[in-house]
Amino acid sequence: MKSYFKIFGLTALTIALLSGCMIKQTSPQTISGNNSIQKVEAVTTASIVDDAQAVIDGLSSEGVWLVCTLNDIVTDREIVVEGEFHDKGDDSKRIYRKLALCTQDEDHKIIQSFNLTAPKMTVKSENFRIHGGTFIGDVYVEAKGFIVSKETKVEGNIYFASQEIMDSFVLEETGEITGKKELVK
Repeated sequence: MKSYFKIFGLTALTIALLSGCMIKQTSPQTISGNNSIQKVEAVTTASIVDDAQAVIDGLSSEGVWLVCTLNDIVTDREIVVEGEFHDKGDDSKRIYRKLALCTQDEDHKIIQSFNLTAPKMTVKSENFRIHGGTFIGDVYVEAKGFIVSKETKVEGNIYFASQEIMDSFVLEETGEITGKKELVK
């Protein structure tokens, strides 16, 4: 009986940890096949990743609006955040993109934070937010609205392509940058 409760408890904990990244938005789409037309629900979810290639792909122009890591990740390749995405994958919502370097509970409190290490991250997506954890490397910002959220650390420099882009940058209250913030010359 105790074994049953342990398994149930571990299952519930796993679901709670992933719920911070498992955001759904459904929109009906019609597909055809086998001489019939069916109405199906397309589900837009976060990309929950545990390796460098998945991070790179998830943040590319062909990726998703939200990428969540499940462990520390190291790459020797540049990460390029590009493409126009909307909050929760819903085109009727504001332009928004997020990298979550953490797991959260159902109240969105960070449970565990992770490191993402890369030589360089170039941000070309507007309103891109790094949430939780630590990005280790330099960040080159070419789009407005870049945010380093609370409980997030950038161990490196942040370079901005213009004064307008630098002026739109937000460092939230408990966010931290160990390097310098400056314009690219």
